[in-house]
Order: sequence, then structure tokens, then C-alpha cells
Amino acid sequence: MHNAIRCEFELKGTPMKTLRVLVADDHEIVRLGLVSIITSHPGWEVCAEAENGRVAVEKAKALKPDVAILDIGMPTLNGLEATHQILRDNPRVNVLILTIADADRAIRAALDAGARGFLLKSDAARDLVAAIEAMQFDNTFFTARVAEIVLSGYFGNAHLTKKAGTTLPTLTSREREVIQLLAEGNSTKEVACLLDLSTKTAETHRGNIMRKLNLHSVSELVLFAVRNGIIQVATSAVGSRTQEAAPRQIAV
Repeated sequence: MHNAIRCEFELKGTPMKTLRVLVADDHEIVRLGLVSIITSHPGWEVCAEAENGRVAVEKAKALKPDVAILDIGMPTLNGLEATHQILRDNPRVNVLILTIADADRAIRAALDAGARGFLLKSDAARDLVAAIEAMQFDNTFFTARVAEIVLSGYFGNAHLTKKAGTTLPTLTSREREVIQLLAEGNSTKEVACLLDLSTKTAETHRGNIMRKLNLHSVSELVLFAVRNGIIQVATSAVGSRTQEAAPRQIAV
């Protein structure tokens, strides 16, 4: 189908519009690999790179890419929250989420955020081109494993959740940002600085979050953030850092 569409453009002599892609991942070597694959494809260009979700949101707003490729576990602002904010500003962007694990919760969260594709980093060398091609023509892209989870679990679980009632209180976008920053080990003053808030406002957000979630310590908040995919912890990549006391995120 895609080849037929390309041939039609070529026969009419109408050049296809260059596809503009934003690539966001906090690991430079991963970004370089993704950029290399994208720029080697005719008609595609990387219009921006970002090392965290907050920078990705800013660049997406300024440059309006056609496709945004976002690592799910970036620091400062994770890929899921970045997806929410990018699509809120520009619903026409097609978002492809990258992750190291195809956990059911991560897939459902990506779909809920509005992503149109979900790709394991281990499959990127093989499937990235196909995934971007799907985004280019406003299609979705899931590997066989992810599609199986979507079809067999996502809709059924969503139905059961609605039937049983939501167990967690609704958090605002700002509250999710604050949770991530606090769970990454930032103080309330640092959170205020990063989000351009007053310290008092940041403290209010923190208090509201703790009350809503019935949490009583930062360690409980960190555990909540990990369990709910707000921060990503890859234990195999921790190595000697597992003994560190500060709950800094180890991004995937």
C-alpha cells in the first residue's frame, strides 16, 4: 500500500513532502543510532534532537515535527507525559514510543497518552523504518508481541477498570511532573526552579499529591512513581550505582 502511494506521487511528478522527525532519548549513543537510520532514508530528516522530555516538548512546540520518537523513561519529564503535552499543543504529531520492555502497563499508558506506535529498543534496528513509515501515513505501529497485548488485554482491562471503578485519584499534568521530579531526588526548591514556580506553589503541589495518594514519605512517593511507570528503573543497568541512597532515575 505504501509503495503504491509512493508510485502514484512519482508518476504525477509531485515530490513527496519531507518527513520531519524529532528524536528524544537521554542516551546520546541511542539518539545517534536513531538519527543515522532516519537520515539515511530518502525524504526524511531529523528536525530536532532532545535529551529529555521537557526539551522535547519545547522543540516540538517550536518546530512542529510530523513524527516524534520519544524514549519512555527520560529524566525531568518522561516520554508519556511529554506525549500528553506535545499532543495537547499539536494533535497532528504522530508519536512513537521507545522502551526496553513491553510490559502491559507501559503499553496501556502509551496508548492512553495518545501514542500511535510502540517499539522496543531491541527491535529498533530492524523495525524503526517500518514504524516511521506507518506514522508517515497516519497508521499505527505495534510489533506482534505488542499487538497481542493490545488485542487480548488492553480493551478488556479498560472495560474491567471502568466497571470496577478507578482505584487511584486523578492527578493533573503538573502533579505528575512534580511526582517525577521529586522521585528523581530533587528538593522542593529544585522542583520550583525546574518548573518555574514559586517555592510555595511547589510545596502546595507536593502536599496535595501526598494527600491525594495517601503517602507519608518521599520513599513511598518514589515507590509509587516506579510502580506506576512515572520513572523507569532498569536494575540490570544499575551496576555499582545500586548502593546510592538518592532515588535518581535510571532512564531506559
